[in-house]
Amino acid sequence: MKLNLKTCIGALTLSATFFACSGTSEKKLPIIGERETEERIVDGKTVVDTIYHQIPAFIFLNQDSVEITDKDFDNKVYVANFFFTHCPSICPTMQRNLLKVYEKYKDDERVAFLSHSIDFKYDSPSVLKSYAQKLGVTNKQWQFVTGEKKDIYGIADQYLVYTKEDEDAPGGYDHQSYLVLIDPQKRIRGAYDGTNDEQVAQLFDDLQILLKEQ
Repeated sequence: MKLNLKTCIGALTLSATFFACSGTSEKKLPIIGERETEERIVDGKTVVDTIYHQIPAFIFLNQDSVEITDKDFDNKVYVANFFFTHCPSICPTMQRNLLKVYEKYKDDERVAFLSHSIDFKYDSPSVLKSYAQKLGVTNKQWQFVTGEKKDIYGIADQYLVYTKEDEDAPGGYDHQSYLVLIDPQKRIRGAYDGTNDEQVAQLFDDLQILLKEQ
């Protein structure tokens, strides 16, 4: 079965419950996604390492028609999501809520934001630029990117977010409203419904936890 963030919500809840009941003073966020084990020999002993799911390398074009890659997010905690500029349903609320997070961490070099447009037909860099300005984004800390359909939808799979071109959906695209929290090792550490005030509040809390962890 293909893993997605919806199937991980139960694991997130269990992890939070574990930390709440264990009495540990240093809460840590779970690492989400499939994982593998790898054995290696160290000083004649077998050591088992856990290999966690990571966001792979990518190249997209941003609102300034500049190539943005995974390297631009090295050593940063960042929040990623998927949207399109003329979305008539969940996107306006999701982006306004993400703007609140951006405004709190504006000019904090430890934190970045990355919004991928799933409308590869209409959302050109100039359209994304106008959208970002109207939203209230005033620096390069929040990137809005576009790319080929296969690349955008492929990277959505890596973030475990459902996206689909669908003529029957509002605006012609179907997608989830998750705000996905990524650590400096490019691992998924949390996912929050960007249209839900309680979950957005949880993102604020978890972002603080993740920053303290680094």
